[in-house]
Amino acid sequence: MRQLLIALLLLFIYLPLRAQDTTGVVTGADSLLAELADSSADAQELLPKKIIFTQRAFWGPKGLLRVTNLAPLTPEGRAKELNIRRTMLVSHQVLGFVTLAGMVAQGILGSQLYNAKGDRYARLHNTHEGMATFINYTYGATAILSLTAPPRLPTSGYRKGFSSIKLHKALAVVHLAGMIATNVLAHRIDENYSLKPYHRAAAYTTFASFAAAVIAIKIR
Repeated sequence: MRQLLIALLLLFIYLPLRAQDTTGVVTGADSLLAELADSSADAQELLPKKIIFTQRAFWGPKGLLRVTNLAPLTPEGRAKELNIRRTMLVSHQVLGFVTLAGMVAQGILGSQLYNAKGDRYARLHNTHEGMATFINYTYGATAILSLTAPPRLPTSGYRKGFSSIKLHKALAVVHLAGMIATNVLAHRIDENYSLKPYHRAAAYTTFASFAAAVIAIKIR
């Protein structure tokens, strides 16, 4: 049941992933401030027209941080938010590598587990479950950092045609489905050992697509 709940949580936090834009990370906060200073706040939009609901809940015109006055919607405030965005998206990338390393370790443990017996099987099984929990948490945190980062620059739109960021998002759909399938199948293996090959296939698919997504965003 725990694995199923984790899988549902991952599904919820990644549903809007295709709408997420991570462009503008390397643009300096000073350039944003200078651009916005050229005109008044009323004449210059401070936020993009399209913001996903996870961002809008915190950073939208009526978001939590706006109504509590913790992050007033001003040109100066937006310049500071750009620095926060950069930090969050860099952390998103770092956690992506941590998650990838965990997947590699999990794959090694899984291959040993398939042939283990007796006490060794019990030890490896416990370690395997612990690593799975760790991966689920880092995977979820990686997604949350991206989905709740302050919005991009209003002037940095989407690129037309193919881009590495679009590939990153497309692969995210694949490894999300793989994560859900892997968790669900792992929960049911003890009841039906015939599901082991499917669990392994789902795990390998998740790893391959996640690794490709990490590489795609790294070379952007």
